[in-house]
This record gives sequence, structure tokens and C-alpha cells, in this order.
Amino acid sequence: MVAVGRRVARAILLDEYGRLLLIKRTKPGQDPYWTAPGGGVEESDSSVEAALHRELDEELGATATGLTQVFLFSSASDSGVAVQHFFVARLSTLDESSRSGAEFADPARGGYELDRVDLRGDALVSVDLKPAALKDFVLANRVALLAEASAVGRR
Repeated sequence: MVAVGRRVARAILLDEYGRLLLIKRTKPGQDPYWTAPGGGVEESDSSVEAALHRELDEELGATATGLTQVFLFSSASDSGVAVQHFFVARLSTLDESSRSGAEFADPARGGYELDRVDLRGDALVSVDLKPAALKDFVLANRVALLAEASAVGRR
């Protein structure tokens, strides 16, 4: 049996223009990198999906619809394996002024800038998206991800 050390829920979050919403992380002394919005699943979360809704609200002031898990990524951690659940979703609302959470209360943690990357072109190729396996997945499946996100509300 493998011990799961940390579970994370993240969104491949697309807006109505086919842009992927990412968080550009800037930390002192490091090159910037991008990550999908989301974060750790907490004991109080009723499910991985509930954790993602909570995290989208905290990190972006956002709501999303049509969550469908499309990718799973794991890596070794000190307490076992870290598992990241990635869901494709369609952005419903966004209010950056309502962003909250520990990452915004402590300036020493660096910057968390919202960025939009058009998936219909080659813009994602030059983005340092972490984990790299997510970038590979999105690039290989972007047509399907765009189709899935645009189908939300028509089902």
C-alpha cells in the first residue's frame, strides 16, 4: 500500500474566449513560473471537487462549472506520494478583489498574478507551467479541453 501524503485539486480553467487561466508565481531569487489554480484538499473538504471550488474562490475570487477530472499526476513527497487531481472547468465568475488566503496575507511568499494564455495559439509553449507533465497534457489535448469547456451549459 502506498501512503498518500498530500492531495491537491487544480483546475484547467478556461474562459469564454478559450484562454487558460493560470497563476504566475514570482518568488525572490527564482525565475517566474506558472501553475494551475487550486491547492490542497483539507480535512474539512467534503470531496476533491469541493476543495477545488474553495480554492478557486480563495485564489481567484472565481466560480467554475462543468468540473470534469481529466488528468492525475503524482510525485514523491516526504510523507508518501503527492497526488494532484486536474479538472477541466469553465470560468463562470471572477472577482479578483475578493481573493483571500494565506498566500495573499504574507508578502514573503511572493506574487500570485492572474494570467490568461490563449490555447488556440502557441502562447503556452513558452510558459514555464508546473508540473511540466501538465503542460505536455494540455498541449497534447487542447482541442479536446476547449471542446469540453465550451460544451458546459449545452448538456
